[in-house]
Amino acid sequence: MEYVLLSLLVISILLFVLSFFVKDPVKELKNEIDQLSLNQIQELYQMKRKIKILEEELLVPDSDFSGTASQKREVHAILKNQVWSLSQQGLSIEQIAKQSSLPIEDVEIILNEFSMRGETYE
Repeated sequence: MEYVLLSLLVISILLFVLSFFVKDPVKELKNEIDQLSLNQIQELYQMKRKIKILEEELLVPDSDFSGTASQKREVHAILKNQVWSLSQQGLSIEQIAKQSSLPIEDVEIILNEFSMRGETYE
């Protein structure tokens, strides 16, 4: 009986010491999951940074993608000349806005620009 108890004690001590040297598969799996999570977070950050850079290059604000922002867009010179030409033909601002597909405010701004230019050049 003593031999059995002594042998069980020795085996338990050996197993206890051996447990310190055996690799834990759960710990390795946890480390792999942590590494994968970090990689995904880094990739997401890089993608957001690249999107922000592209938006800045295109001069597109973040709120344009939500559909709530109305940013003033630059009117092309050809369209400005068309507005001025229609004005010279005697059309009203509302008619010019309808034909050029511009808001009335933009038509007024364009006509003010041309009238100011005309005063300074003449």
